[in-house]
Amino acid sequence: MVSTSQPRISPGRLRELGPINWVVWQVLSRAAGTADAHLFSTLGRTGGLFRGWLHYSGKLMPGGRLTRHESELVILRVAHLRECDYETDHHIRLGRRAGVTRDILERLRTGPDAPEWSPAHRALLTAVDRIVATRDIDDAAWSELAAHYDERRLIEIVLLANQYEGLASTITALRIQRDGV
Repeated sequence: MVSTSQPRISPGRLRELGPINWVVWQVLSRAAGTADAHLFSTLGRTGGLFRGWLHYSGKLMPGGRLTRHESELVILRVAHLRECDYETDHHIRLGRRAGVTRDILERLRTGPDAPEWSPAHRALLTAVDRIVATRDIDDAAWSELAAHYDERRLIEIVLLANQYEGLASTITALRIQRDGV
């Protein structure tokens, strides 16, 4: 969702972040290809909570069992459904590194009904759509998803979709501005 309002909490700097989170913010900003990743300089204001959240997030992506490509499909679909331009911006860059092409981005905007998806990716995107729309996955969609993923990956898919859906809500509620704004 695009917000023209000012951030509700301004991005922190050394004083607000503390030395550890300031260094983490600097490193993550560079890795993201920006001078100031506003998400990290805002959430970094929470001290140890920020580092705990980073640990959890990192265990899901890139540390999960899903391929990076599949993780990026989940994240970019959530970002599209939630109209979260901040997530979209970051994960288009990360997705390119994982093989998400312009064509795939267009298919993600169409969703699971795009004819070019493999059965596994169609099931994955259907599950993401259900989670975002209903906070659940109906039995038919679950059965299709379970035909392609083992139990650990099934759990991870649900956690990953909810992590990025919640992050989209956080970005929207805090009015975190897109990087470079």
